[in-house]
Amino acid sequence: MKDSYDFSTARRGAVLAPKGKTRITIWVDDAVLDAFRARAAAQGKGYQTLINETLRSASDDEPLTLSALRQVIREELHPA
Repeated sequence: MKDSYDFSTARRGAVLAPKGKTRITIWVDDAVLDAFRARAAAQGKGYQTLINETLRSASDDEPLTLSALRQVIREELHPA
């Protein structure tokens, strides 16, 4: 290894972002983060992966329509 290197003509290489992912910063409750970390450790996954899977499954749900809401309310209010 040399004692010194000349970087005067060096150029920065391209920084490639991972495809299909974006880095963000969010605030979550400590209890929520602790729960995800515990579940992730039990499943042998990373907690960020588990959060991503949970958000993905929640975004795949169909939106609640007015007719579906009315049906749920009828079922809940109907005497057993």
